[in-house]
Amino acid sequence: MSRTLKALSALLTYPTAELAHATGEIGEALDKDRRIPASVRDQLHRLLNEMASGDLYDLQERYVLLFDRTRSLSLHLFEHVHGESRDRGQAMIDLKSQYEAAGLMMSAAELPDFLPLFLEYAATRPASEASDILGQPAHIFAAIAERLRKRRSAYEAVFRALVAIAAAKPKDEEVSALLNLPDPDAHDLAALDAAWEDEPVNFGPGSGDGCKDNIIARVRGGMRPAPDMPQRPRS
Repeated sequence: MSRTLKALSALLTYPTAELAHATGEIGEALDKDRRIPASVRDQLHRLLNEMASGDLYDLQERYVLLFDRTRSLSLHLFEHVHGESRDRGQAMIDLKSQYEAAGLMMSAAELPDFLPLFLEYAATRPASEASDILGQPAHIFAAIAERLRKRRSAYEAVFRALVAIAAAKPKDEEVSALLNLPDPDAHDLAALDAAWEDEPVNFGPGSGDGCKDNIIARVRGGMRPAPDMPQRPRS
């Protein structure tokens, strides 16, 4: 389980030459986990082949368009949880404390709800506990997988694999609730701006949220602007 989670975590990081060189080792680790269906392993190899042979600038641009500019595909888990924004600070602190208790130290630039980091944390836990941890945001994984399927993105396979190895399977109504939220095209700048607008904070009776996801239940998380698109060097 640990190697599988570390491999999936690596696949969701920003593409680099080092990541491209590691695709063979990543593929070997994923092939050994038979909890991942054969069809999903085939899709994962498609992604690995793209990373190994694709133009690095194209891969980086695709990554930014998908995961940084499109809120509905955000790799920050708390973006997908309907909580009160006034609670998110403490929730981030609580999650960071869980990481540190497991011996996982964060850099000052990292947010604890970033999925690759979340998977690194899960990789430090015993296999049964790691599966339980993955079951909590499984509906988020399923919704992102479906959105990536519609975009014909090979990244879909990473989220299908996470659902496959999670102890609890996503509930249809929870997945549908996420899929009913806006999902603008990354090239539609006006729609993207609207999707990233801050939501109002509600106070007083009835302002609490109804989510029950333990680690990621209380907060949507800190929203961050998308970084600049990577630019090709001028010849």
